[in-house]
Parts: sequence; structure tokens; C-alpha cells
Amino acid sequence: MWGGQLWGTLFFLFMSFAALSSVIAVFENIMGFSIDQWGFSRRRAVIVNGIALFVLSVPCILGFNLWSGFEVPGIGNVQSLEDFLLSNNILLVGALVFLLFCVSKRGWGWESFIAEADTGEGARFPRAAYAYMKFVVPALIVVVFVAGWIPVLATWMG
Repeated sequence: MWGGQLWGTLFFLFMSFAALSSVIAVFENIMGFSIDQWGFSRRRAVIVNGIALFVLSVPCILGFNLWSGFEVPGIGNVQSLEDFLLSNNILLVGALVFLLFCVSKRGWGWESFIAEADTGEGARFPRAAYAYMKFVVPALIVVVFVAGWIPVLATWMG
């Protein structure tokens, strides 16, 4: 391809710009939360979250060099452990808590959820889905959670 090195360089340069702008947008939400929740100044929010980001990134940074020999039986190396903790645990527990909050009278409540979900144009959320959302979906989330732990526990127990 004519100018292949130039086009390849430009592609990855622009891809880097796109990734950086996406990261800035994501981190702005974290900064805004810190400012709103704890009353931090923007400077303090950036410093505190920057330190937290660095500290939480250390296992991932060291996972392929100094800690490359670290392995959890049934899970794997540091990156596999982080993936397991987030994908098989935090994500599912968060989904369950959010779902129960939306359908529970102690939380947001079904009527408030329906009112919010049906704002704007487009398809409406079916009111008949209440029993499904309150009983079936949480049961499915628990099944997926348990299914994620079965191979790990089987390895741990021999």
C-alpha cells in the first residue's frame, strides 16, 4: 500500500486521540461524583482519584512482570483474578442490587421505575413484567453467580 507506514501511523495516532477523549469523558463522571458526594474541590477530586487509580492499577501493572508467578488455583493469574472478581462477582451483585432496588417497595418501587422507563418516545416497558423482574430475573442472576463459582470451588476442594 502506498504510504502504508504513514497511514498506519496516522491510524494509531487518531485511535489514541479517540481513546484519550473517551477516558476523559469517563473520568469526568468519577470527578463529578467525588465533587457532589463528598464536596471535594475539582483539584482535590483529581488528586484523590488519581492516587486511587494508581493504587488500584498496581496489581495489573505488576501482573505480567514481578507478580507473573502469582496464581490463584481455579482462577489464574492477576488479570484473571481481577476479571473473575469484577465479571463474576461485582457485576452480578451490582445488577442484583439494582434490580431489587427498582422493583422493591423499600427501594425505588415498580411504579417509579415504570414511570421513568416510559418517559420519552418509543416502546413502553410492559407492566406485566413485574413478576418476571421481581422473581425470575433475580433467580437467573443468582444462577449465573453460582455457576461462575462452581468451577473455582471444585478446584479448591480437590
